[in-house]
Amino acid sequence: MLKTFSQYFSLHVLQRIGLDSLLLVVVVIASAVLRAGDHGVELDGFLPSAFLFAVVMIVANFAFGLYRSVDDDSPRVAFARFVLSAFFCLPIAYGTMLLLPWQGFVSLAMRLQVLALVLVVLLLRVLINRSQASSLFAPKILIVGTGREAQEAERILLHPEQGRIGVQGFFPLSADSEQLIEPEKIISSGSLTEVVQRLEIDTIIVAISELRGSALPLRELLDCKLFGVRILDWHSFHERVRRQVRLDSLRASWLIFGEGFQQPLAQVFFKRVFDLAISLSLLVLVSPLMVLAAFLIVFEDRGPVFFSQERVGFGGQVFRIIRFRCKRFDEDSLNDDLLTPGEVSGEFSRVGRIIHGLRLDRLPQLFNVLRGDISLVGPRPERPSFVDRMAQEVPLYGVRHCVKPGMTGWAKVQCRDDDGSVSAAIQKLQYELYYVKNHSLVLDMLVLLETVHVVLLGKRSR
Repeated sequence: MLKTFSQYFSLHVLQRIGLDSLLLVVVVIASAVLRAGDHGVELDGFLPSAFLFAVVMIVANFAFGLYRSVDDDSPRVAFARFVLSAFFCLPIAYGTMLLLPWQGFVSLAMRLQVLALVLVVLLLRVLINRSQASSLFAPKILIVGTGREAQEAERILLHPEQGRIGVQGFFPLSADSEQLIEPEKIISSGSLTEVVQRLEIDTIIVAISELRGSALPLRELLDCKLFGVRILDWHSFHERVRRQVRLDSLRASWLIFGEGFQQPLAQVFFKRVFDLAISLSLLVLVSPLMVLAAFLIVFEDRGPVFFSQERVGFGGQVFRIIRFRCKRFDEDSLNDDLLTPGEVSGEFSRVGRIIHGLRLDRLPQLFNVLRGDISLVGPRPERPSFVDRMAQEVPLYGVRHCVKPGMTGWAKVQCRDDDGSVSAAIQKLQYELYYVKNHSLVLDMLVLLETVHVVLLGKRSR
């Protein structure tokens, strides 16, 4: 993992982005040079716009999940991913070329040539994502421990999302009560420093959840750190690699003395400006869809267009969130404390089922963003009864309320399952705490791009 703009990025993802950026720039310049012939091309004026074209395409590719390893996809799913990416990315590429200052020396034939080469890049990216390729320059990792945590660390590092980083071995501890690692992977000869020097280890992961009382070789770990080896404890490993904050590390002292969980005034101000700018732009773009959805809802059963529910927001304040009504209208349903009068809590209407399936029912929440009730990105706004229940189950659950809730969020694009159970809520909470601890405009933009992928393909990151 590499830390950039206060966020951790997988090394193999950055390598893929760098490779595609270079390839796109070379494609554009080569096409321009070939079309120009003897006239030549002034690279001083052309190169910046070529880089800008590459940046736009990289952002589009990221939004469609082309930098995520998906080797579990079937060939049919991979082909569908390629077709969907091409359907959206090619018009984006052509529109970008029209906006860039290329009109004087870029012909229609060159634009079509660039589009064909962009199509080849998309196809190669989809095929590479299904391969078993590992990261170049991947760090050499040694795991200290042989128990359950060590086994889980290996499983995480071998996942395609991490580029299948190779683990050099496991260093045993006498305090391990269980040994779940295969004996051939355990390195028992020599001290920790000797093993690190012999295998040229870059990173040590201490895979022990509770360090107090364990027989850690503290002196040798200190020597390794002085040699330049990066050392991660179990909680830091999860934060950097899984990008979640484990609940067993959530202690008041850690919140007070640790990094993150800060709300600088400048960051709050720029986040609000970002929310207003993006939400207003989205309202302009999706207003035809919202008008059509409202018309269809009224046309079907003459009921109200919107409904609202109580949610817990910033600082534990309760507000009402707005959505399109998707359930059947019933004038007699006046006693449901979770719904506004007129909506039945059980059965979708025909129009509502379509609107809910396309996730259009959440578009009115843009008005909540403009009012300042929620942000575009943040933890999920929960019902007051659910918050009270979780506060009894999980200590310091209220930490998630130190930022505004969001229309989308880090947990929403990372968690696949949301069955309303306590276990699912705890899993989501670990991702939400990561966002609360590390939130920034860069992370917000990444979440918005991931949301595009989730909405279009219906798949979350994990």
